[in-house]
Amino acid sequence: MSRILLLVAIITVVYILLQRARNLPPHKRRAEYIKLGVGVGVAVVIFLAITGRMHWVGAALAGLLVALRQLGPTLLRLFPMLASMKILGGQTPAAGQSSTVESAILRMQLDHDSGELQGEVLRGTYQGWHLADMNREQLLELMAYCRQEDADSAQLLDSYLQRRFPGEAPFGDSGGGATGSGANIDRKEALAVLGLAEGASEEDIIAAHRRLMQKLHPDRGGNDYLAAKINQAKDLLLG
Repeated sequence: MSRILLLVAIITVVYILLQRARNLPPHKRRAEYIKLGVGVGVAVVIFLAITGRMHWVGAALAGLLVALRQLGPTLLRLFPMLASMKILGGQTPAAGQSSTVESAILRMQLDHDSGELQGEVLRGTYQGWHLADMNREQLLELMAYCRQEDADSAQLLDSYLQRRFPGEAPFGDSGGGATGSGANIDRKEALAVLGLAEGASEEDIIAAHRRLMQKLHPDRGGNDYLAAKINQAKDLLLG
């Protein structure tokens, strides 16, 4: 009877942890599933030990150790190659090649070379989610929340939606008709908007401004809010 209760307890805990993992943002689920898998493995070993069935598990672990010993050098030689393939595949952008614009609800990054916008939700129901992992219905729900809570966030999200769903119907009023750049920014934020580091020269500032306006000007698929942010950053840094 005690063994049955233990098994039921293990299954219950695994189910709860699985539901918790499913509620996480998609980019965090993989790590949680790995932790869950390790936990399940430990639980299985404990259960088998209690029921006196560990003999075959010990043999399996011994076989695994032998296999790892034989394959270890090969895996170590392959690992640097796989890591370099990941970098060459564009997973790690070069430093100084992206800009960051942050509002109360969103943090948006722009790749200078591709003009691609990526974002993360900082607050609300979808806190921690990446915009790329959200479908259209979820994004519109987020837009409604932004309109209610923060006009700057609504305009920032509208910039992303226009680029992700080009040619579609307008996504509605994104900020009560305001087209300004929102609250005043400080030097640190201005540098982040232009993708520059402290100590950037006047020529660097002008070049970064020109490069970003080519990507985000309203006539080129951007919007008034992002263009105003970029102009505001340049004006502050140039004094």
